Amino acid sequence: MKELAFTKMHGAGNDYVYIEGFSQTLPNDLERLAIELSHRRFGIGGDGVILILPSTQADARMRMFNADGSESEMCGNGIRCVAKFVHDSGIARKPKLSIETGAGVLSLDLNVQDGKVNQVTVDMGEPRLLASQIPTTLGNPNEAVVNHRLDYKGHTLFGTCVSMGNPHCVIFVPELTDELVLGIGPLIENDERFPKRTNVEFVEILARGEVRQRTWERGSGETWACGTGASAVCVAGVLTERTDRTILNHLTGGDLTLRWDEITNHVFMTGPAVEVFQGRVKIDFA
Repeated sequence: MKELAFTKMHGAGNDYVYIEGFSQTLPNDLERLAIELSHRRFGIGGDGVILILPSTQADARMRMFNADGSESEMCGNGIRCVAKFVHDSGIARKPKLSIETGAGVLSLDLNVQDGKVNQVTVDMGEPRLLASQIPTTLGNPNEAVVNHRLDYKGHTLFGTCVSMGNPHCVIFVPELTDELVLGIGPLIENDERFPKRTNVEFVEILARGEVRQRTWERGSGETWACGTGASAVCVAGVLTERTDRTILNHLTGGDLTLRWDEITNHVFMTGPAVEVFQGRVKIDFA
């Protein structure tokens, strides 16, 4: 029997179990760890598990596992909480941090009040737009997939594909409904035209600078927020000429501010990072 310290945190309601590997040894079976700890009835409960590890090229390294045990490249809400943990726990008490992810090393600016991080701005990097980069077999592999027609269960939808280090299919709709998010979302996630599966964002336009988003997340189902998804929505809104380059995005669990910078081509995301509680959990596997 092994005991692990953990911290439960969320970014705009996108909640994960965070486990640091600086001072404790982690089990080998990380897929099982994620599945068991993420279960909302038999575990701690969360959209997945995020490991905070030493890095040779940044202040810390982040590994993110979905609730089904699959590993993902990045999580925009999760990385803000990683930055909060790294700062607040004393691993690196700096106003600007670098975090290594499966999508590369990202830079984060911290807003600190009373010695604790409460908000973080993440440089999410450049969006990848070519079909081969998503990856998806929709359209020409060397071209962007913008407003591509998708038909599911009698619904004609138009998807714009963006990779923020992980794949997203953004669909603008007149109204967000359970029928779309819960019914069509999993069909798109597992569509064979997305060989690594995909996250799916359904987006309602409120104004050129304001949207509402619901996400069907690859490997986790509907989540209350998705930071990489919100970043993809910002890019897709510009590509389809629906929104400005800076938007306020209302997600189920809270608001994020996104900006796709015209000069650097980088997307910047600002949002909260909140600690819920700390604890220790016993696991019975290596």
